[in-house]
Formats: sequence, structure tokens, C-alpha cells
Amino acid sequence: MTDSGTWVPPGVDEEVPSAARLYDYLLGGAHNFAADRELAERFLAALPSARHVARLNRAFLRRAVVFMAEQGVRQFLDIGSGIPTVGNVHEVAQGIDPQARVVYVDYESVAVAHAQLLLEGNENATIVQTDMLDPASVLQHPETRTLLDFSRPVGLIMAGVFHFVPHDRDAPGIIGRYRDALPSGSYLALSHFTADVSPDEMAEVVEVMRRSSDPVHTRTHAEVTELFTGFDLVEPGVVGTALWRPERPELAARLPGASQIYAGVGRKP
Repeated sequence: MTDSGTWVPPGVDEEVPSAARLYDYLLGGAHNFAADRELAERFLAALPSARHVARLNRAFLRRAVVFMAEQGVRQFLDIGSGIPTVGNVHEVAQGIDPQARVVYVDYESVAVAHAQLLLEGNENATIVQTDMLDPASVLQHPETRTLLDFSRPVGLIMAGVFHFVPHDRDAPGIIGRYRDALPSGSYLALSHFTADVSPDEMAEVVEVMRRSSDPVHTRTHAEVTELFTGFDLVEPGVVGTALWRPERPELAARLPGASQIYAGVGRKP
């Protein structure tokens, strides 16, 4: 791992850890700093299954994109996409249809810089640097409007990102503004940390993440389900990441961290 290189934009404070770079570290990536790795080790001490949890969330993302593509979706809006790693949305979607279009959205400078490098020369994928809590800035961004056709179904992806939204910011309302911009037949794929399964461990995780630029705010099963308001949940509903349409159902429930993050996919009628 390195703390310098073309992926580090000017002005990035390497002493302030971020969730995007912590997640990159947990997934085995190299785009993180010493402060991120130090925080990640504390995260692992609080939640020993954290690396498994991160991989299961990534695997859910892949399965959700494949599912949406099988339903005919050919354009995707990935909110809070983070630092690109193996199995990115455009790689999965364009592996099914090379003409599939993807707009990534993130505000973290390292994530954006690395995505720009990765997407260079890909005319059907781009990244927009803006705040996901301002849906208008995402939906009306020139690059979003150029690449996505909002008269056709869109796969809206919010994987492991809304647990960084405080309860007083009205997460259901924010998602509702995205939902209202989507046509019938669009989908929402969302995953979110919960304290329902391991409350003591998650309390420690919340405390650890207070030291970062991205504090964690867990939600209950009912609260995560509320985020799908206006969407019809597809089977099996809101479940642990490992349990959402697993490739090997007989093993899913036994995987470490199988239900530490809730996940689901809903269709806009």
C-alpha cells in the first residue's frame, strides 16, 4: 500500500480517515492511508467479521446488478459508489451488455480520482462528484442527464451508504426524491448496517466510526424496510446480505457476518 500516487488528489487530508478508504482496506484494496488503516484495525477489533461483512456486501451488489439486468435494466445510478474495486457496477453490467450505462456518484476525492482513472476511455460510464444528500445535484448534473435516459428504467443503487445518513436528515425522504425521478419499472438496490443482530458489537462500531469523517447510524429492520417506500420489494424482501438470493443457499446463513447488513431490492410500479 502507498500513501502517494496519481490517485491522490491535491488537498486531501491524509490524517482524516474516511469510510470509502476504510472499506477499500477491508476489501484488500491499496487506495487508503495510514489513518484509514488504523481506523480499520479498530473497526475489526469491534467487529471481527468486518472483512466478511464487506465482501458479502460487495457480493450482494453484484447479484443485485445481475438481477436488475435480467429484468431488462440497462442503465444504473450508483449512489455513494466509493473507491472502485473488483466487480464494479459497470464491469458487471457491461459484462452482460456492453452498451449498459453507469453513472457513479461520490463526494470523496480519492474515490472520484480513482474512478476517473478506471473509467478513462469508457464512453458508457462516468463519475459525478457531488453530495448524495442533494438529489437535485445528482439528478440534474449534466453528465447524469447525458448518460441516463429517465424515460426508461434505471437501476438505483445505494449499497452500504445510507448508514452514514443521520436519523434527523430524513433518509426516507431523500430516497423518495430519487424515487420520484425514476420511471415505472426502475429498481432500488439498497444495503444498510443494523444493530438488530449484534447490538454490542455494533455499538462499538458506531463508537469507532465517530472518529472518522463518516459516523455510522444503524437502523432496524423496520427502518431499513421504510427506505423502500414506494417500491415493491422483490423476494426475499429485506434480509441479511448473504441471504439475498444467494448462489449457495445451504451455506448462506452460516457465513460470518451474514446478517450484519440488511439488503433488499425493490421495483417501482
